[in-house]
This record gives sequence, structure tokens and C-alpha cells, in this order.
Amino acid sequence: MAAREVWEDILDTVGRTGDGPVREGEGAPQAAPALKRSTIFLHGSLALPLAIYGYPLAIWLPAHYAGHLGLSLSVIGLIIMVARFTDVITDPLMGEISDRGRTRFGRRKPYIALGAPLLMLSTWFLFVPPEGAGLVYFLIWLTAFFASATMIQIPFRAWGAELSGDYHARSQVTAAREFYYLGGLLLAAAVPMVVEILADGGAVGQIFASMWRDISGAFTGEIMQRTPTSRAALTGPVMMGLAITIVAIVPLLAGIVILTVSEPPPAARERVPMIEGFRHLWRNGPMRRILIIAFLVIAGESSRNAVSLFFIRDIIGIPTIGAAYFLYFIAGIAAIPFWLWMGRRIGKHRAFLVTLGFVSAVSAANLLLGRGDYLPFFCLFILKGFAFGGLQFLPLAMLADVVDIDSARSGGRRAGTYFAVLGLSEKLAVAIFTGVSLNIVGLLGYHASAGVDGSTEIGVLSLRLVYCLGPIALYGLAAPLIWSYPLTPERHARLSQGIERRARRMAAAARDQAELPSP
Repeated sequence: MAAREVWEDILDTVGRTGDGPVREGEGAPQAAPALKRSTIFLHGSLALPLAIYGYPLAIWLPAHYAGHLGLSLSVIGLIIMVARFTDVITDPLMGEISDRGRTRFGRRKPYIALGAPLLMLSTWFLFVPPEGAGLVYFLIWLTAFFASATMIQIPFRAWGAELSGDYHARSQVTAAREFYYLGGLLLAAAVPMVVEILADGGAVGQIFASMWRDISGAFTGEIMQRTPTSRAALTGPVMMGLAITIVAIVPLLAGIVILTVSEPPPAARERVPMIEGFRHLWRNGPMRRILIIAFLVIAGESSRNAVSLFFIRDIIGIPTIGAAYFLYFIAGIAAIPFWLWMGRRIGKHRAFLVTLGFVSAVSAANLLLGRGDYLPFFCLFILKGFAFGGLQFLPLAMLADVVDIDSARSGGRRAGTYFAVLGLSEKLAVAIFTGVSLNIVGLLGYHASAGVDGSTEIGVLSLRLVYCLGPIALYGLAAPLIWSYPLTPERHARLSQGIERRARRMAAAARDQAELPSP
């Protein structure tokens, strides 16, 4: 469906919700109640532990199970794909359960409280496997890990979308959540740095000084002169350090969010039959567009992330990666205010398009680098981290607005289902393209445990191409869809106005019904 046709459909929908048709340029909507800044930042804090587990999954887990346990990259990629496909069932189910649930504690909170201990348990067994753990062990605990993460993440995202109906306030909620997310990634990147420093003979009392030396050495070249302990031998301690961090932080922040942030009251008409609900979702043109966009963008990021550790170590020749990712996530955190401002200035979808163009340019430049080009790599990596902030929160902020179209049509509040479907799209992209990337480089002759010297020439070339050009190709497919995205700030204002009018009409009808005399 063309963008103009999509918008005309939205206008027609909203026109049926109020007292008459809504037209572009029609009066200004009533201002939404302002969210307290404390509510925004307390709610977002749960994203911190959810980010920590994402980093090792993308960067360290394949290397750990390949190097320490002797599994091939192609087999690991296949297992990740199989485990992720269980989300086809669990994600929509969790979204529907969360939307329809009614408890004295709320719709979202109980599932976060239940998912937290399950995530702690599965994290430990997945990240710290016993000697002799094989394919079955990996598959079982990876599947359990994904299921427990779903129980927390989908209600948490849906809850955030319901905190406010305002276009820009939702950007603030999402930006705060992604601020914590990037903070979690920064903490996750610090753990390997600490492990690497200790393994290379650094003292516990000099950790911060050693971290600063690593970071500054990235620009002076000192980092290239080190002869560190074998990095393959460090994947186990790194994974254990990350597991301890997650197990310690998850219950703390889950408890803070559950106890301090209130859920919004249920809408007048909330329950929508499941089949009808999915019919509304499928008819939502902007939602279909966002699903495709998210799939392609996450696919591009996943194809790069799956091989980034190997690219940094074997193509560029940097012996330690902790400093690289530490700088990367600092840049991402620093960039969030910029991308938030950009979304206000030109609209979320246009800011998202700028972000993709920026990342594509950085990826193309990496193709020119070779062994020893440490300084250009670190500069490009920091620029990529700057864009990462926009890639994280802009699509989620766009989805929160799209949920309003469903509210206009169905009269329900079903953010959980929408974020579940988006999460499913993202997870399938991660599963498929992590597996594809690892299988491409593995089957063409790159061997993670042997490095460049023990790999074929075509295998090394495939590693370079997958890292640099794979994301660009996928971003290019998403760009036209983002360019013609129909739900602009002005149009969302008209949509919100129609939803408010319907709410007033429904409230008035309920009052009139209550005032009728009993038969």
C-alpha cells in the first residue's frame, strides 16, 4: 500500500472514532498530561540488565562455545536459529497474555516479576556451561534463556508505550529506556576489559588506571604492542563475569521498577478477541512497514555483530576488544540527546533514515582498512557507536505511535501484542542473519580458533565482506520504506485527536446508560 493510501485509511479510521472526519490542518489536539521526569527514568532502568545479556549473546557466546567447547561456527549458528524460532510461539503468546491479563498488581508487572528469576537461572547455566556440555545442553538453555527474556521484555516495552499518548513524550520514554540500554552495554563491555586486564597481570587496585591505559592506548598505538594472554582462553572468565553481573542486577532493577512506577488505568473498552486483534494488526499499514524495516535493519546489525569479534582481532589485529566496545557504547550514550533532538526537528522516520545513511558510510569505510590500521578503526567504531544510539530508540518510538492506529480501530489497548510482534520480527532477524553470517564465513574456510593464519584466503575475504558490506545491502532495502513512512508528527496529532474524541463519546454514553431507570 502506498504511503498516501495508508494515510487516507488512517484518516478514515479516525473519522469514525469521533464526531466527524478528521482532516489535515484541523484544529490542534489537546495536550497530553506531562510525564514526570522521575517516572520516565525509573521505568527505563530495567533496560540496563536486559542490555547486558544482549552483548555476550551477539559477541562472546559464539566464540565461547566454538573455542572452549569445540563446536563449529556453522553448528552454533544453526542452534541459535532453531532456538530463536521458538519465539514464533512465545512472543505473540506473551503479548496477548500481557494485554488481556487482569491482576491486582497490573497487567505488565506480574510477568516481569515471574520472568526475572527464570532469566537469572537460565543465564547462569547458559553462560557458565560445565565441562563436556554439548549441542543438546546449548539448545535447551538457550531456548529457556530466550523464553525468560521474552517474559520480561515484551511487557516492559508495552508498559512504556502506555505511559503517555503524546508523540514527543513517547520519544522521551523510549530515549530514557535506550539510555539505560546503552549504559548496560557499556557495563557489559567493561567486564571483558577487567578480565583482560587481570589476565595480563594487572592488579585489582589498578583496574581503573589500567582501563584508562587501554582506552588511551587505542589512539596512541600502545594497545597494538601488547602481548596479551590468549583471548580464546578468556571467553570462559568473561562469560562468568557477565553472568554474575546479570544475576546480581536483574532482581534489583526489576524490583525498583515494579515498586515505584504505576501502570496506567485500563481503557473503557479493553478486551479485543485474539483473532480480531491480529486482523486489526495486519490491516495496520504503518505497522507492516515497521515490521519489515525493523527486520532488515536488525538483520544488518546482526550480520555484523556475529563476526565483529573476529574482524577486530584477525583483520585489524587489535589483541583486546574491551576498549573498542567501551568507547563504542560511550559514544552511543552521548548521542541519544542528539537523535532525540533530530526526531523532534525532522520527525522520527527521517531521523532514522539519516542514521542509516551515517552507518552505511562508516561500514563502507571499514572495507579500506587492514592489519595495523588501529587508529582509523577506532575512530570509525566510535562514529558507528554514535549512530547506534539512533538505531536503538527511533524504531521503538515509531512503533509506540503506530499502536494508536490500532486503538482507533479496535478501541482496545494492545501495546503488548504490537511489541511482541515487533520483538518477534527482530529476533527472527537476529537468528537468521547471525546463523547466515557464521555459516558463510565458517563454510568458506574461516576458523575462529585458528585465526587468519589457519584460515583460507576466501574465508578471510568473506569475513571482511560480511562485516562491511552485508549491513549496507540490508539497510538499502529498508531505506525506501522509511522515506515514504506516512505517520508524521502532524498526522499523529490528528490521530490522537480522534482517539480523544472517541474516548469522550464512550464515557458520555456510559454515563447516559447508567442514568437510565431500571426496568
